[in-house]
Amino acid sequence: MTTPQTNEKHLWVSWDEYHRLIERLALKVHESGWKFDMVLCLARGGVRPGDVFSRIFDVPLAILSTSSYREDKGTTQGDLDIAKYMTMTKGPLSGKILLVDDLADSGVTLTKVMQHLKDNFDGVTEVKSAVIWTKGSSAFRPDYQMEELPHNPWIHQPFEDYDGLRPHQLAAWIKKGETAA
Repeated sequence: MTTPQTNEKHLWVSWDEYHRLIERLALKVHESGWKFDMVLCLARGGVRPGDVFSRIFDVPLAILSTSSYREDKGTTQGDLDIAKYMTMTKGPLSGKILLVDDLADSGVTLTKVMQHLKDNFDGVTEVKSAVIWTKGSSAFRPDYQMEELPHNPWIHQPFEDYDGLRPHQLAAWIKKGETAA
C-alpha cells in the first residue's frame, strides 16, 4: 500500500518511518545524558513510544489514560479527561520521570498532565517530556522532540487504519493484506 503524499495540511507516516522516529527520539534522550527512573506514557498515542522507551532504557513503564479527541471520529479536540488512576507494575510513581506522548498538538494535554503530576505525586522529583512531533500551534515545548511542524498538519499515523476497522471486517482486511504482500 502506498502512502499518500505529505503536504502542509497532511503528514502521512508509514510503520517503518514511525518506528525509526521513535528510535531516533530515544537516541536523542540517551545522548542528552539525562537519566530517568520510569517512563510515563499517555494513552493512547504515547503507548507505543512509551513501550519502546521502557524496553530500550530498561526502566518500568507507567500508563496514564487521557482523552480529548472524541468528537467527529477523533478529529476534534474537546475537554481533557485525565484518568483517576495510572497503571504501573513497580511501586508508586516517583523519582525522575520521562513523560512520553506521540505529539504536542495544542499543548493542553502535556501542560495539564505536568501540573497533575506536580500536584498529586510528591515522590516525583523531576519530569521531562519527549514527543515525536511538536506542532507550531503548541503552547507546550517538550524537552525532547523529533520534528517541529510549523504548518500544523494533521498527522496520519499508521495505526489510524484500525480506527475504522471493526471485528466483522477482520477476515476481509487480513485477506486484502495478504494479497497486497
